[in-house]
Parts: sequence; structure tokens; C-alpha cells
Amino acid sequence: MSPVALEWFARFRRYLASERRLSAHTDASYARDLAALQKFCDREGIADWSALDPATVRRFAAHSHKSGLAPRSIQRRLSAVRSFFAFLLREAASETARTAMSRASASSGAAVRHSVRISGNPAAEVRAPKAARRLPQTLDADQMARLLQLPAGGDRLSARDRALMELLYSSGLRLAELVGLDISSVDLKDAVVHVLGKGRKARIVPVGRLALRALRAWLQERPSLARPDERALFVGRNGRRLGARAVQLRVALWARRQGLGVHVHPHLFRHSFASHLLESGGELRGVQELLGHADISTTQIYTHLDFQHLARIYDATHPRARRKA
Repeated sequence: MSPVALEWFARFRRYLASERRLSAHTDASYARDLAALQKFCDREGIADWSALDPATVRRFAAHSHKSGLAPRSIQRRLSAVRSFFAFLLREAASETARTAMSRASASSGAAVRHSVRISGNPAAEVRAPKAARRLPQTLDADQMARLLQLPAGGDRLSARDRALMELLYSSGLRLAELVGLDISSVDLKDAVVHVLGKGRKARIVPVGRLALRALRAWLQERPSLARPDERALFVGRNGRRLGARAVQLRVALWARRQGLGVHVHPHLFRHSFASHLLESGGELRGVQELLGHADISTTQIYTHLDFQHLARIYDATHPRARRKA
């Protein structure tokens, strides 16, 4: 790709950070996917974005599939390409309008030299191979209770781990949301937590009784571990904000100590939170709000888990369905 074409990558990253306000994790995913597109274009001898057409994008998707990329990852990669070209179209329209208003200005001439001339989004109609529908894994209520039944009288880190795991399950938080919490994010009196979710969208989520108890216990221990200027709710041994990787390791450690026999990761608490709410008669729209899903179709995946739960009950209890020993 030409230097001018590559400059649009940098502009797109700045747009994602300033206007879309995406998380660092999502931004890194976009960067990887667009780097793969650049590498493919270099191999194909494509120097400018205007040379990309739907057939080329289909070859890019096919090449990704041939390289062993899973259908869901190809879907994400194509989504990044669509977003990038939507940005290019927007910028091209803006530059055209600016040029029309002030053709004689020097700044307008600079914009035209570095403008991108595309007429459509070549990835708009390209689809990835269909991915097999995977239902999220969950822990059942007994497994979750066993995991959260940490031994009494533990150290400061045990109090912290109990609080963060109780909060993950009680409020259905994403890992990034959990580690981003400050002390001021939790209102113990009103039993709520103020969360900054994907796209920096704020929501308020209830906190359950046992999670409140665990948080109060941790907040008594926190001053002896946290640095004086640290605002984070959860801190590590160094007194600074606890990182996502540290939470993953601690959750996996407690799952092994409690003898669960399955791999447990932080997002499993969120899946279990949603599934258990629906199993208990929770309303789908309410669960969507609690999870912070922009689209209810994302929440509907948990209704399939709820149906599996009902099907097991049916098979075990209905006189015409019970299997003979």
C-alpha cells in the first residue's frame, strides 16, 4: 500500500479513539484485522483503497478461511473492513463538501491531494462462512455456590477475590467493566454499581446482598493494600489497579481450589448470571438492560440455554418422557 493509503489507517484509529470511544481491546482487534488486510493488499499488488472491489474482499475472506481462521473471526475481520470503508466514505464526502466551499484556499488543495476517492463500500455485501452456533458455557447454581464459598478467615487477597467474584456474578459485569471500577463506582447504601460498558455507555446495575457483604469486608482490608492516591476499587499486591489478566488467574486458581473440575474464567460469571435470571423467570428485556446489550438478539442466546434447562427438567420428570433405568 502507498504511504498515503496507510495514513488513512492512522486516521481511522484516531477516529475510533476520539469519536467511537472504543475500548483498548476492541481497538487492538481492529488494528490486527486491518493489518491483515494491508498484508493481503501488498501481496495482491493493490496500492490504493479505491482499487479494492467486492471480489477482492471475497478473496481476502477466502484467504483468511484457508489460513485456518474461524468463521467468527472472519466475521469480525470483515466487520473491521466495513467500518474502515464507512469511515473512508464519510471522510471523502466531508472533503468534497469542504473543497466545494473553498476551492481557492491552500488548505483545501492539501485536503484534495490526500483525499481518498471511493464510491462505495466493497465489503458491504461480503459475508463470512456461516459459523456454528455456540451456546455460552455456564455454571449451574450449585457449582456457583461452591465456587463462591471461600474459606472463612482468609487474607486480604482472599477478601478481595471473594468481593470481585461475588460482584461478577451478582451484577453480570464484563471483565473490563470490573477492573475499570473505582471506589466511587459502588453505592453501598443504594446497593448499585455504576458501570462504564462498551462504547463508554454508562449503566446502573443492582448489587446483591451477599456481594454487598463481601464488598464491605474488602473495603475494610483495602486501605492496607492500596496506595493513597489509587482510586481503583480492586487493587493488586503493588497497590495499583488490578489488571484483567490477574483477575483471570485468580478466578482459575479458586476454581481449582474449590474442586470444580472445569475451567472457569471471568466471563463465565456473566453467562451464568444471565442464564440463572432467565431460568428463574426473568424478563428478557430486563436482562438485556442489566447486561448492557445494545441489541436484544445478543441476549436471546441465553433463552436457548433456558430451553435446555427446561428440556432436562421435562425429560427427568414428565411421566411420558422419563427414561427407564
